[in-house]
Amino acid sequence: MTLRADAVGHAFDGEPVFSNVSLAVDPGEVVAVIGPSGAGKTTLLRFLALFERPDEGTVSFDGTDVWDAPESDRLGLRRRVGIVFQEAGLFDADVARNVEYGLRVRRPWSERLGDELAGLLGRNGTNGAVREALDLVGLADDADRSAASLSGGEAQRVSFARAVAYEPDVLLLDEPTSDLDPRNTAVIEDAVDRACDRGIGAVLATHDMNQARRVADRVAVLLDGGVIEVGPAERVFGSPDDERARKFVAGELVY
Repeated sequence: MTLRADAVGHAFDGEPVFSNVSLAVDPGEVVAVIGPSGAGKTTLLRFLALFERPDEGTVSFDGTDVWDAPESDRLGLRRRVGIVFQEAGLFDADVARNVEYGLRVRRPWSERLGDELAGLLGRNGTNGAVREALDLVGLADDADRSAASLSGGEAQRVSFARAVAYEPDVLLLDEPTSDLDPRNTAVIEDAVDRACDRGIGAVLATHDMNQARRVADRVAVLLDGGVIEVGPAERVFGSPDDERARKFVAGELVY
């Protein structure tokens, strides 16, 4: 499924954040959105996550305008999107239950198997998906640990596992490694790559240029109220068309 924003614009208290922003993510690709603080990276992700409607423009799944769809259909479209925020936001429970939450809320067993069979399976019915998601982030042996005992990096890895456990079509990542050490950062970047190998599309908002170089297939530069450059990562970092983009990726612009 292709998630797409077309000519999206938004303002806060009458002050424009950005306008005429278009961006699409296809299955299996990583699109990095880079730009200075305050450029609107998180706001753009909120629109792609279908949390709120932009002031102008459209957000669509495979050509279906999300906000023109009936509310019941819109809920189904939201369930196709997984989100990893900057902070893990885990519950006071063990690791397995935290990951399982995504399955139960986004992809309930009653939809997939029928109420009667779901009742017979109970909690054990989700164990395979939970184990697979935890294995993706190197925590398959930690399912019974209390979330409170995890380091910050481990907690973020659990948050990632929770977002991919129900196999979303698109994964949105909002500065997911900004507070992490190099090892945990590498684990999550590898997990993004492996998830995309399974056909999940990903949009990564990051201020880390090196991370965008390592992970992204395409890069969009969000600057001065719009996307001023978008294209293959190698071209955007090597020879962007827009002079502002060139200065930004070279570290010559200060905000």
